[in-house]
Amino acid sequence: MGRVTLKDVAKKADVSYQTVSKVLNGKAFISTTTEARIWDAIKELNYQPNIAARNLRTQKSNLIGFSWSPRDALNPIVDRFLYSTTRTLQDEGYHVLMFPNDEAKANRFWDLYYTGQVSGYVLTSTDHDDSRVAELIDQNIPFATFGRANDDWEFNWVDIDGQYGIELVVDHLHSKQHEKIALFTWAEGSRAGEDRERGYFNQMQKMGTHTRPDWVVRMDGTVEAGYRSAQAILNLPENDRPTAIVCVSDILAIGAMNVIAAAGLQVGKDIAVTGYDNIPMTEFLHPPLTTVQQPVEAAGERVARMLLTQIDNKEASKEQALLRPNLVIRASA
Repeated sequence: MGRVTLKDVAKKADVSYQTVSKVLNGKAFISTTTEARIWDAIKELNYQPNIAARNLRTQKSNLIGFSWSPRDALNPIVDRFLYSTTRTLQDEGYHVLMFPNDEAKANRFWDLYYTGQVSGYVLTSTDHDDSRVAELIDQNIPFATFGRANDDWEFNWVDIDGQYGIELVVDHLHSKQHEKIALFTWAEGSRAGEDRERGYFNQMQKMGTHTRPDWVVRMDGTVEAGYRSAQAILNLPENDRPTAIVCVSDILAIGAMNVIAAAGLQVGKDIAVTGYDNIPMTEFLHPPLTTVQQPVEAAGERVARMLLTQIDNKEASKEQALLRPNLVIRASA
């Protein structure tokens, strides 16, 4: 037998092919018995929709553009987000087309929408006044982001409350009698970094705990940067040395833990260290790392749902969702 068609399914289910089409598109108003018979026929005949024909008919592509940034390389959080987003989109008949984020060539990527090659876009690693977000809003193109940009802009986004996550960390350290707490954070300009920094300063102030400029260290997001910064902390006079280091990522925390151990000190006893992200290796470190678990999979599904709503109705109201993380307490703190 050749390719199974809608008419083959309709004949098997004893309905019109228009009814089968409506069932496949979720627009049929028929009895549950008839709908069940159609799905049985689809399964028995192993019917696969003709995506190209559907795209011509609906003037929509089954592809979603994903703007990939070089800083997302080897990022387990983005990997988890992408998997969740892709799985949700796939369940609705869409697939993901990835392309590198290059602001100098942004128009070329938006042309994918105007030429009918993609139906919308997913963005990650957004920053203040993100030019990609501004362009998509201006062009009225369906999109949703993992992360915020300008608070005055109205668009679909899902983010995880980094401020709240670090507040949980600082509150936990304070409950363990830590008052001299350092912060290892990223260079200025990171939207996510600023949210996490705000959590540190807010909670330190709330607890009436003193902070010092030399305890707030900015760096790039590498293990080496965490290592070097921890060396500088250990070089402080003992009375001025923090008893705990809060890191805005697990990667920075891993670097800090290594230099502390190399100095003959015990992480968790002499100096507490915390991370953020709960990447897979953290529970197997020595000692296991106290960190913040983000609901990344939930964020990926939510972003996909927001985008699909916009694709179906560009005039639909824009949604925003700020999800809360939770603290995973282990021996490092």
